[in-house]
Amino acid sequence: MQLQRTHYEQILRHCLSEAPNEACGAVAGEGARPVKVFPATNAEASPDTYQMDSREQLRIWNEMEEQGWEPLALYHSHTHSEAYPSETDRKQAFFPESVYLVLSVADQEAPVLRAFHIADGEVTEEEVNIG
Repeated sequence: MQLQRTHYEQILRHCLSEAPNEACGAVAGEGARPVKVFPATNAEASPDTYQMDSREQLRIWNEMEEQGWEPLALYHSHTHSEAYPSETDRKQAFFPESVYLVLSVADQEAPVLRAFHIADGEVTEEEVNIG
């Protein structure tokens, strides 16, 4: 997955600002090209889990539809673990066509972003390029 540096920085700022709780959001795309980052509220307000606020998710999905965009990626942070989908992440991966971005901010000086496809609980890593 190719991610523009400005989009990565938006995701990073959002994730750092929500610590110690996990942050979450979406990246809209035109085909495989990211066009907009949508930070969202973690309705769980938890350092261990996330759930995108349902009203915000509806607003985000409506805006994507109006613009002709698709949910290219969903992102969330891990505040005290590696950038790899947890068992909960795998169970709650309801968009198999989307890329799941996991940003570990366990070490805030050296955050790690990884990209995955999750389908039927199976995790496949995809290369993520920032530029």
